[in-house]
Amino acid sequence: MAPTSLDNPNYYISREQSWLKFNTRVLEEAFDDSNPLLERVKFLAITASNLDEFFEVRMASLLQRMEDGDRVPDPHGLSPAEEYKALADETHKFVRSQYRCWNERLRPALAEHGIRVLQFSELHGEARQFAEEYCDRELDPLLTPVTVDPAHPFPRVMNKALCQALPLRRRRRSSSAYMGVVTIPKTLPRYLKLPQVNDGDDYVGLSDLVAFHSAKMYRGYEIISEGAFRITRNSNLYLQEEESRSLLESIRAELHNRRKGDAVRLEIESEANTEIISQLQLVFDLQDWQVYKTDGPVNLSRLMHLYSETNRPELKFKPFTPRHLRLARTSANIFDEIRARDILLHHPFDSYKSVVNLIETAAEDPAVLSIKQTLYRTNEDSPIVEALVEAAAQKEVAVVVEVKARFDEASNIRWARQLEDAGVQVFHGLVGLKTHCKLTLIARKESDTEIRQYAHLGTGNYNPATAAFYTDLSLLTADEEMIIAVHNVFNFLTAFAEHPDYSPLLVAPLDLADHTLELIAREAENARAGRPARIIAKMNSLLDTNIIRELYRASQVGVQIDLIVRGACALRPGIRGVSNRIRVRSIVGRFLEHSRILYFENAGEEEIYLGSADWMPRNLYERVEVVFPIRDSALKTRIKTEILQPYLADTAKARILQRDGSYARPTLKSRRTAFSAQQFLIDLAEGHASITDIPEIKQREPQKLSLSATR
Repeated sequence: MAPTSLDNPNYYISREQSWLKFNTRVLEEAFDDSNPLLERVKFLAITASNLDEFFEVRMASLLQRMEDGDRVPDPHGLSPAEEYKALADETHKFVRSQYRCWNERLRPALAEHGIRVLQFSELHGEARQFAEEYCDRELDPLLTPVTVDPAHPFPRVMNKALCQALPLRRRRRSSSAYMGVVTIPKTLPRYLKLPQVNDGDDYVGLSDLVAFHSAKMYRGYEIISEGAFRITRNSNLYLQEEESRSLLESIRAELHNRRKGDAVRLEIESEANTEIISQLQLVFDLQDWQVYKTDGPVNLSRLMHLYSETNRPELKFKPFTPRHLRLARTSANIFDEIRARDILLHHPFDSYKSVVNLIETAAEDPAVLSIKQTLYRTNEDSPIVEALVEAAAQKEVAVVVEVKARFDEASNIRWARQLEDAGVQVFHGLVGLKTHCKLTLIARKESDTEIRQYAHLGTGNYNPATAAFYTDLSLLTADEEMIIAVHNVFNFLTAFAEHPDYSPLLVAPLDLADHTLELIAREAENARAGRPARIIAKMNSLLDTNIIRELYRASQVGVQIDLIVRGACALRPGIRGVSNRIRVRSIVGRFLEHSRILYFENAGEEEIYLGSADWMPRNLYERVEVVFPIRDSALKTRIKTEILQPYLADTAKARILQRDGSYARPTLKSRRTAFSAQQFLIDLAEGHASITDIPEIKQREPQKLSLSATR
């Protein structure tokens, strides 16, 4: 008999602990010697960057709740204080694993391939001379040594700035002790590449160079010891939008404050003496469990420099050639093609240049009268922004720039200013809501009496750089109902003009949550009636308790549910009588899984939706999101068989969520038989594979549950 209540904390997994499990899966890729060596270094760097954000946002939020006296437990039953204690233990274990990966696996393997990360003391001859000259010529002009004494307080250390701490003693007055602090310039590479010897690639860390050079900066002092350290600060923004004269100015001020937020973590070399650690703890008001001793270079995310600067293609993933959109012979331009049929692009396997070309064509085409677009994140040298700037000289261009996109605020402010200076109408969305939807609307005059509109709707950002390694989906359409709905969404964004009906789109925060619950409930009703009922959902995170409860109810009445959740998942699968018909898998591989896909069997009348929203409270209630249907039957078939089915069949890069919150790889007789969805999609794009190569989904997962194929 089904439980009457789904509020049992044992039915939910901690968001933060689930996220740490995700970062552990990324770290597993760094340990995995089946990946190319430099790609493993890249994975390790990504785990460090991920952990930075985790401390800046999630751990900082828990500390804030604790300081506010919040004792209310989350759905999984832990109070903020209990959660923080558990996470402190887990993060220390994780950091130890990171450095074990670097010291025991990656650094020795790199050395075997002639790629060495050396200490300054290991440099000799030409390499040492080169390093010393670099210190005098390029490093010294950027350094500002500080000595802390009664007249000079401890300097303000910026968020994530790498610094060197140096206990000092005056040579003339040996009893006087001081602390020297040097901030390492962020404008210089963290690893200096040394002159090439014997076809090898040698590097020395910038912090080592600063430590060596410190003797010249602190003449008259004896340097007792040294230790590189780094402070991570609370990076949550606190905006009072209603009282701000200018949202841009408010964001600019808060960015400045972010750099000075309360410290939440100290990373310091494990060899640093206790005097340094104690003084830094006192300065930054940190407890012991907020100190992370690193058995190697502080800030492993800087290892990304080794990946980018080392030209060893045999140690990286083999480049692949994405498919390019080819126009039919009867099409004079991209607009003819979209008018004839909806176009679905699966990036990066389908080139993102097709999206860029659409915007550039619209900017250059004299028949195009207006372009409207949302911008959440884009790259520094964005061809899309450049096209919008050029278009503004001849046509109407309106852009909704989300200046509150976390960690991209400064970049987006620059884009907003540049666009405004070019004559673009720039909007900053709605007070209290981030604009996260990915939309472009183009109006084109096609005859004396006809103006036709075209739309791009996507799951990913308008960022050609990240589109090369994020999996996302784009829909190009001239469907009149979709066009009208997109037009109404832009009116909502620029004028806060609510329309009574945005169908066929689902729009947050207006109706997306309610419609999603209704779609899940409909599958449950079909199951009760004995009709075909199944749900497949792919997303980055699943955290919303309302949706989780509805999925549990659907599982209880017989709906088969497969969830492909890359990151944090608060749903606990495999609970008898609650979620035993729910399977959850995570794919972590070469590409960052970023597409959101919702499949509902709907008694044989299948419905598929794509969009920008995860099943998280912030996406459903705190952002403007758009989820859109795929209406063309051929495109539905493509998504179901060419995209969802390979991900459900993956046994190479998939991990299956267990009832206890851990993840396990699918069981295989031999690793040689493992199937990788991402590699299959590469092969498919290059013409080396077909959908008949997808294995039937028959393997039994660690949960003892089998997946039924959708073929």
